[in-house]
Amino acid sequence: MLLAEVVATSAAVAATRSRKAKVASLAELLGRVEPAELEVVVSYLGGALRQRRTGLGWRGVSELPPPADEPSLTVLEVDEAFEAMSRLSGAGSQLARKDAVTDLFGRATAPEQAWLRAIVTGNVRQGALDAVTQEAVAQVAEVPLAAVRRAAMLAGSTVAAAGAAFAGEEALAAIGLEVGRPIMPMLASSAPDVAAAMAGLSPDGATEVAIDAKLDGIRIQVHRDGEDVLVVTRSLDDITGRLPEVVEVARSLAAERFVLDGEALALTDDGRPMAFQDTASRTAQDSGVAVTPHFFDLLHVDGRDLLDAPGRERLAALDALVPEPHRVRRLVTADPRDADAFASETVAAGHEGVVLKDLSAPYAAGRRGSAWVKVKPRHTLDLVVLAVEWGSGRREGWLSNIHLGARDESSDTGFVMLGKTFKGMTDEMLAWQTERFLSLETRRDSYVVHVRPEQVVEIAFDGLQRSTRYPGGVALRFARVLRYRDDKGPDEADTIDTVRSHVTA
Repeated sequence: MLLAEVVATSAAVAATRSRKAKVASLAELLGRVEPAELEVVVSYLGGALRQRRTGLGWRGVSELPPPADEPSLTVLEVDEAFEAMSRLSGAGSQLARKDAVTDLFGRATAPEQAWLRAIVTGNVRQGALDAVTQEAVAQVAEVPLAAVRRAAMLAGSTVAAAGAAFAGEEALAAIGLEVGRPIMPMLASSAPDVAAAMAGLSPDGATEVAIDAKLDGIRIQVHRDGEDVLVVTRSLDDITGRLPEVVEVARSLAAERFVLDGEALALTDDGRPMAFQDTASRTAQDSGVAVTPHFFDLLHVDGRDLLDAPGRERLAALDALVPEPHRVRRLVTADPRDADAFASETVAAGHEGVVLKDLSAPYAAGRRGSAWVKVKPRHTLDLVVLAVEWGSGRREGWLSNIHLGARDESSDTGFVMLGKTFKGMTDEMLAWQTERFLSLETRRDSYVVHVRPEQVVEIAFDGLQRSTRYPGGVALRFARVLRYRDDKGPDEADTIDTVRSHVTA
């Protein structure tokens, strides 16, 4: 199969808002895939390379050779090229990777180059990722969608489940929870406050819910089989060797085989959480910062699968296995006032917020449903747009990623950059800001349009952290656009001192 066929399908999917039409386009392509191409194509339709790391980023694909006139690349050739890049290391690897990019992209047409750049940088904006791809797989393979979803959750990816789907329902059913094979974690939906979350989980006002402290750490899944321990992240990356203290805790528990879900968190001497970046640094290297595991769910213990057991049963088994210092702080109540007080205490202790959980619900691996609901305080700032990047994929032709700045009298420009975001933008907003920022343009660098610092934007964010990347010394976490403030001038934007007051550690 030619890469051009995948690119054309991706464009068709991006061009429609209809979920049914998206599935139809994906299914039509999957119906023409050869068995050897299936995993690659499914991965590409989901907007990701099969290789977790290629050593490439925006810089690696910012300067490309002239595009080819006619499509010739096959999906297997592309996969082989990225696989070869992922294996490059040591002296000379940077130059070898650059040559490999030139060879690959030089054979790609202009639309193929744009799509390849988008998939390398994680910017395939087609509105069809795993969930819609799973529907297409089920349709073409003629198997129940529920079976495909469950297999994908338990196998750790849609790619792994797709091969089983085309082998039939029995092959899908054979994929179960295996100690030592990571599964996709259960995710939480959001509510604006505790009252709204309680109303959804306990509409009668009498049903008890579990309320967990939401820790701002590394999401970990821990598997133990005898003395063998596996620790993986939310994205299922193996970090066992980087967290020996988590391995030690796992080996100390009174069971031979289990699967735990939780967070690893760096704490200060007085027990408060350290900045997220201090914890996160342990996934990249041994930074010398110790982390402590805190578990909130148990999926298997000594031959007993608990995935489909109600939350109350899983928590009872968790409490029996894991001592209190390594369990996430929890309250079980039906009283909204007690729930709100618990949430306030949790935030005051330095944590992100709370997660409210339906005690009758099973563990829905890989799903973001209504059984778990997170509540986090929302912080906002009024900042100034300093520059904007041209979008890619579905946002091709629009100015998208905005550079955010706070007022800083000590800066030569009067502003200091805090980070970037493209989150929260509607199509209408993208069209408006493209026209607006082109009218403010002062100069261009590659794909970045620098603008006069005049437009104020209201940004929501989950927290701030220290940063050496930006001159202000801090960076926004999970920033997203709420609205543009035409009622405010740049002299009314928040100052860097105001911003720094939000830093929690």
